[in-house]
Amino acid sequence: MAKKASSKGSGAREKCILLYSGGLDTSVIVHWLDAKGYDVICVTIDVGQQEDIDFEKKALGSGAKKFIIKDITEDFVVKGVFQCIRAEAKYEGRYLLGTSIARPFMIKALCDVAKAEGTNLIAHGATGKGNDQCRFELAAYALIPGARILAPWRMQEFRELIPGRKEAIAYAAKHNIPIQATAKKPWSTDPNIQHRSHEAGELEDPWYKPRDEMFQLITPPSKAPDKAETVEVEFERGFPVGFNGKRYKPVDLLHKLNEIAGRNGVGIVDMVENRFVGMKSRGVYEAPGATVLFEAHRDLEGLTLDRKVIQIRDALIPTYAQLVYDGFWFSPAKEALDALIERTQETVTGVSRLELYKGSLRTTGRKSPYSLYDESIATMEAGGSYNQDDATGFLRIQGLPTRIQANLRRKMGKQGD
Repeated sequence: MAKKASSKGSGAREKCILLYSGGLDTSVIVHWLDAKGYDVICVTIDVGQQEDIDFEKKALGSGAKKFIIKDITEDFVVKGVFQCIRAEAKYEGRYLLGTSIARPFMIKALCDVAKAEGTNLIAHGATGKGNDQCRFELAAYALIPGARILAPWRMQEFRELIPGRKEAIAYAAKHNIPIQATAKKPWSTDPNIQHRSHEAGELEDPWYKPRDEMFQLITPPSKAPDKAETVEVEFERGFPVGFNGKRYKPVDLLHKLNEIAGRNGVGIVDMVENRFVGMKSRGVYEAPGATVLFEAHRDLEGLTLDRKVIQIRDALIPTYAQLVYDGFWFSPAKEALDALIERTQETVTGVSRLELYKGSLRTTGRKSPYSLYDESIATMEAGGSYNQDDATGFLRIQGLPTRIQANLRRKMGKQGD
């Protein structure tokens, strides 16, 4: 639902819906599209970035005909962040997909505006080198099959005029475009409620150690409290629903866990990853609350899921994460995997207890009404309901292929090779 919309007079020119961040690139793009003869409608998406995103004056001052804010934070958290936690989806085993998840939800909001405005022409400020162009456009085509997309950074005409950041600043100054940018910035940050993503600038050197002042959500571990903090996270069907004995709405829950985990230095990932377009890139991510939720959820699954179910789901995690990372959020393949995830999460209900301390976290307990753990079977004490004699036949059957192979090697004179 649109939070706010404002406009100024426009003629009969074609409407173009621009995903507008309020930064240098999209501010310049607004002016350029206006000069090309489009009526630009700027749409800024609230994904819980906790920043002032009321860019009405800036957008209209840059050449837009209308400015709209759409708040999709709750959908992003519940249907995006929490769903990927239920899937245990981590790209290349480490990245918690904060940006990757947000992009299709942003484009869905943009496409909703396009439909309401009676156009299929949309634009974005992603470059031809990054992943975001893939996530934006693959989602757009799924939602508006006839979508037409303008990506100025992939257009030679635009790059000849504005080849880089320095020229973009000069262009803005020349045309009185209201921006706040300098020619030199040590890194770039993309925020949402799930994480902060830092890249570019000095971080392009994979050997460079990030500065402490870069972190926005997380206290550097060396400066975190000297006393451990315990958190008990509650889940229902794989969805986080509360912690420390209290229920919270999804957005509030993630905000509060960000605060708790952040002050304890938990949730920093510094990695070199493989982009969909083929190149490697270095990213530094802060995802304190999500890190806690992933760990707590995974541990609870160990208590409540059948072994083979876990094995099958785990085998599909790389595929699921790759689909999300590459931009196939609305694809049939991901929808099919979501159906599997939904089935696996039916019994993932209970509580995991974790201890947070100076950047580390470890699970110290878990409980569930659907626990598959049977103490009378697992006990190492005498008695119990497990008959150890049964293991003899079990192991002979399990070892049958090995024994047959060993006999064959002996017959062929290869014993001991």
